[in-house]
Amino acid sequence: MLEDVVLADLTAELPSAVRLQRLVRTLREYFRCGAVGLLRLDGDALCPVAVDGLTREALGRRFVVAQHPRLAAILARRETVAFPPDSTLPDPYDGLVDNQIGEPLPVHDCMGISLHVEGSVWGALTLDALTPGTFDERSHDDLQRFTLLAEAAVRMTRLEQDVRRLRLSRSDGGEGLVERQEGEIIGQSPTIRQLLDELEVVADSELPVLLTGETGVGKELFARHLHQCSRRRQRPLIQVNCAALPESLAESELFGHVKGAFSGAGNARAGRFEAADGGTLFLDEVGELPLAIQAKLLRTLQNGEIQRLGEDEPRHVDVRVIAATNRILHDSVRDGHFRADLYHRLSVYPVPIPPLRERGSDVLVLAGHFLELNRARLGVRSLRLSPEAENALCGYDWPGNVRELEHVISRAAIKALSHGARREDIVTLEPELLDLPLAVPAAPDVAAIPAKEAPVEALHDSVARTQRQAIHHALERTSGNWSAAARLLEVDSSNLHKLARRLGIK
Repeated sequence: MLEDVVLADLTAELPSAVRLQRLVRTLREYFRCGAVGLLRLDGDALCPVAVDGLTREALGRRFVVAQHPRLAAILARRETVAFPPDSTLPDPYDGLVDNQIGEPLPVHDCMGISLHVEGSVWGALTLDALTPGTFDERSHDDLQRFTLLAEAAVRMTRLEQDVRRLRLSRSDGGEGLVERQEGEIIGQSPTIRQLLDELEVVADSELPVLLTGETGVGKELFARHLHQCSRRRQRPLIQVNCAALPESLAESELFGHVKGAFSGAGNARAGRFEAADGGTLFLDEVGELPLAIQAKLLRTLQNGEIQRLGEDEPRHVDVRVIAATNRILHDSVRDGHFRADLYHRLSVYPVPIPPLRERGSDVLVLAGHFLELNRARLGVRSLRLSPEAENALCGYDWPGNVRELEHVISRAAIKALSHGARREDIVTLEPELLDLPLAVPAAPDVAAIPAKEAPVEALHDSVARTQRQAIHHALERTSGNWSAAARLLEVDSSNLHKLARRLGIK
């Protein structure tokens, strides 16, 4: 019996994600349908929590309810909502069912039901069957009856989250904030789930945290997640881009100034530390701070005092600092570009953010998120990846990480429309539209070629080819930032521009 299977899962000691995944798989087997989705309502959108029979990238989508009339109809009622096979309403899963990837769903059965927890709409269950007539009146009644068990599974998941918050001594309310905030970090891989669990624990500790990782991994999102999981979440989160602070204004921006402290200071002004008092200050690209400012920052971290520029008396602030950098600060300390004492103060708890290439199939989940964003932005009925495009995304190294993936998907969607795709159709992105760099072919094994037959490349051409490859690789690592690429290549920025022009790159 269906109830027996679900009840066994409810009483078993299973992780929440596993329990919900088993729930949708059991539903799919019982109703003998093509796909089942469990979606949680987050603001104005439904977000897939567990799916069976849908592509992996479906987990990254956010279905804005107002844009999907079938989902809106399901949420509007408490009982089972069934759509006839000839319904003209667009299906949000067009092109996402496993054996119908990139194609509109044929005439099919579809039904769903809203889920309620503690008197409020929590989300919905959706079922799609590719064979018309699969769902009859008995199926509608079974789904209605099954809803109580589905809601029990959801309540158990929320209860486990509440228990975790109690264990972390959360006493300031804010129910549901952590759950919603986690939705901003898209990913289902064990690597990312373990990292989120670790961040939830360290968030409550008040320790300074140093987020490290390559450019484009999303360090800002993880900093926001830390703040939202902390006791300071009701207080401000102030972000400072240290790389964009001119050295002449950095002290004033961070610590404030009094009237007349310097030319142009017509009024007194509080700095970012005072703005973050009681909350969190996020120092992004902290490795770019000038040495003189590093000394003043160290003092603030040590005793919680700041001093406005031009003022004699110090002021006390209560600020938790989260810093981030794509540099290896240990090397910067060795080279004399970063203070060792400040480094140790900031890195009380270092957290490396994994690059996208180490997150497994998260690349498809994230791609689904960006596809849905571009679908709404461009007014397309449906935007999908072909199986070949999915393979291309999974096989690429992603030196620019999540930011590069977002740009690749956005460019591909625009190219598809410019090449003649119609907005009212399902637009399928093929590998050539992704425009991913081809893998560099392996160099020929010269030792295996007779000396007389071995190809010889002119020294000038060989050097130029190597330089082009190095520059392209550095630009990919820095998302096209020439100054950052120059630092990676350890050359002067102006010289890099001259060399790029000579090589035909610019």
